[in-house]
Amino acid sequence: MIKPIQRNPSQKKKFRLNLMQKLLLAFGIIILAFSSLPMMVILLLGLLPTITVILTDPRNSNKLTIIGCLNFSGVFISMVQIFNQHAAGISVSVMGNIFNIVIMLGCAALGMILYFELPNLFIVVSKASVQRRLRRIDSKLEKLSQEWGNDIISDIAK
Repeated sequence: MIKPIQRNPSQKKKFRLNLMQKLLLAFGIIILAFSSLPMMVILLLGLLPTITVILTDPRNSNKLTIIGCLNFSGVFISMVQIFNQHAAGISVSVMGNIFNIVIMLGCAALGMILYFELPNLFIVVSKASVQRRLRRIDSKLEKLSQEWGNDIISDIAK
């Protein structure tokens, strides 16, 4: 039997950008920043929790996915206001509204809560399922013992 080649997890090919790709990416970000400055201000300030996760825990992609997606959903609500009225001072008025900031940071906080509490919720649901299954098995055993008698069960135990 031929065994498949097992690769060492530490031998994963790392994704790296070459110098030309880095320059193009930087140039694109600069063009985007100048062409849509209000949106970039909102994105930079609104996605600070996601940027913090990227900088502090870069290897934990699950945490980044949950917090980043929920944080971006909170930022997108404020981005809609900029899409509707594209003016130079709109980013100041959007960030000056405390409710927009609460929505952005609240969505990131909700993502953090989900990241830490979903495993616990899964454990609770699994335990409840196992207990329900054990009760069902015990009730079936009771029915069998009533039908066949306790003598057979005690004979098997010996």
